Amino acid sequence: MALQLSTGLRNGLLNATGFTEAVNDGIIYIYTGPQPTNADTAVQGTLLLRITVNNGAWAAGSPTNGLGFDAPAAGVLSKAAAEVWRGLGVVDGTAGWFRLCGNVADAGGASTTLPRLDGSVAISGGDMNLSSIAVVTNAPTTIDVFQFTLPAS
Repeated sequence: MALQLSTGLRNGLLNATGFTEAVNDGIIYIYTGPQPTNADTAVQGTLLLRITVNNGAWAAGSPTNGLGFDAPAAGVLSKAAAEVWRGLGVVDGTAGWFRLCGNVADAGGASTTLPRLDGSVAISGGDMNLSSIAVVTNAPTTIDVFQFTLPAS
């Protein structure tokens, strides 16, 4: 029989002392190309977007414009409904993957200690779905839905 986690345990793992605290007030970077082997691997591809609250300036260690999350429910952690997650294209390109980084200095090199979550980007069927994966310099991209689900088993 497989291990199974209760909803209460899943929400607890996602809440303040777990995943949420590790990534709260962080930033999402979106890159071209394929996703790295794992989130410990150094960044690959070209940086296309930096996603913060309403494209505001962000600095590691400060909560200002860092991405926030609502309380987990049913084992799902969602972006704060009251926040607008947006970035402006840094260069033209096609989005391939993203990295959510916690509110700590992260230069994108290999690390087994930095809090990170990597995933694919697509129009449909990706870990993060955007209305368009074509990023244009200085054009806005908004993330309306962002959810991380901790599976029950």
